[in-house]
Amino acid sequence: MEHIAIDLGSRESQICVRDDRGEIIEERRRSTAQLGSYLAARPAGGRVVLETSSEAFAIADLARQSGHEVRVVPATLVRALGVGERKLKNDQRDARKLSEMDCRMGVPSVHIPSRERRDQQARVTARQGLVEVRTKLINIVRSYFRTTTCSQVKATSKTLAKNARAKLLQQPDGIPDYIEHLLRTLDCLNEQITQADKALKELADADEVCQRLQTMPGVGPVTSVCFATAVDEVGRFESAPRLTSYLGLTPGENTTGFKTTRTNMTKAGSSRTRWALVQAAWTMVRTRPHDPLVAWFQGVANRRGKRIAIVALARKMAGILYAMWRDQRSYDPQRAAKAMNA
Repeated sequence: MEHIAIDLGSRESQICVRDDRGEIIEERRRSTAQLGSYLAARPAGGRVVLETSSEAFAIADLARQSGHEVRVVPATLVRALGVGERKLKNDQRDARKLSEMDCRMGVPSVHIPSRERRDQQARVTARQGLVEVRTKLINIVRSYFRTTTCSQVKATSKTLAKNARAKLLQQPDGIPDYIEHLLRTLDCLNEQITQADKALKELADADEVCQRLQTMPGVGPVTSVCFATAVDEVGRFESAPRLTSYLGLTPGENTTGFKTTRTNMTKAGSSRTRWALVQAAWTMVRTRPHDPLVAWFQGVANRRGKRIAIVALARKMAGILYAMWRDQRSYDPQRAAKAMNA
């Protein structure tokens, strides 16, 4: 079996191929765009080793199509494998070290999500980018009102532009041209976000897993798609605690000798998924006050405060979403109540 290590670059990539004895049989640079044809020309059954990067999953797909096994090594692990040792790092040395380590031990790989889930994740990322830009512009407009004698505008993100114009037209100087530019951009962004939300809803409604996840109160298209793309294959998690740990929703631990200290959340997983679950938790608290999960939240909030309680509720929701997906069941408040009391 060939061990094909590729140090990926945006334009060119360095390749190092070794045989089973660990001997280098080929080294070359190749355009990253041509790696698919290169891998197709290699004998099938090789093992392609990549470091995590923006291009890694796309190249992994091409390698699998050519009949190769793929390992995508976490960027946090490659230094432990010897990449960049003695402060000597270049593309050729990196590719050599990856292929050498794979010959010796078979390097571990991150989970390679399906193409469908990656496309869904790209759509969520694009929507998030629009929302972040809108939030920044809203903050600039509100900041402008704070620097003037005008009172603050009471509005949602969708009505801010309209209400701001109405407020400024009442002033002697009217609407400054630079503020009007911001307001027009906000109008455009609101339209684009509405279209993105519609497309995301259609995508979630067409996905059987996302449909089931949305039966839980507070979980809408954004949260369901975020959760589904983060998990991808529910069977790769042995239990709900393993999943919540993967998402970074569990407390950290600092144990020294006989002293054990619990720390804040590890935040080890997808920040977007954690944010979506926390927002879903707040929505559940507002809209379903009699749900068993919300009753449990109120008990924790009375003891520890709402900020801690809402993260704990998000963790419980993630565990229940995992069970719903695994067992192919819709949300059942009575089952949730039993799970809370277990």
